[in-house]
Amino acid sequence: MKDQRVADAGANVFQPDLLLPLQFFTGTRGKGWAEGERRLMFAILEDAVDCFQKYLGTKESRGRLLYSDAEEWLMSDDRSWLFAFENVCEVLGLQPDFIRQGLLDWKAKQLEKVLAPTPTVAGTPARPPGRKRGTLVAA
Repeated sequence: MKDQRVADAGANVFQPDLLLPLQFFTGTRGKGWAEGERRLMFAILEDAVDCFQKYLGTKESRGRLLYSDAEEWLMSDDRSWLFAFENVCEVLGLQPDFIRQGLLDWKAKQLEKVLAPTPTVAGTPARPPGRKRGTLVAA
């Protein structure tokens, strides 16, 4: 037992005093190494879908810009940069065409709601909110 401790103490003489970052991180690479990158890609995708849905039909210029940027990114098939929509989907194991089609279907339903005619009762046009029947509007 004592001989083992002496041998271990002698081995420490040959160990470097400094540990380089490369030496430290070499042991941490593996399954969890890319987890931070995957989480970032998921956050980018989540933000794009949120902007696409939140700012559809908005009147403010900032919201319109966020919507158009998100739509352009989501609908692009460009793979030339790391965080392109197609590449993000590939890393996350998602089908980009399926996501696109779902978003386009959602958009069409939202636009139908906005553009749908005002409901009428028995063929008479609906009254504007707040007006009582038989009241006159001042010109």
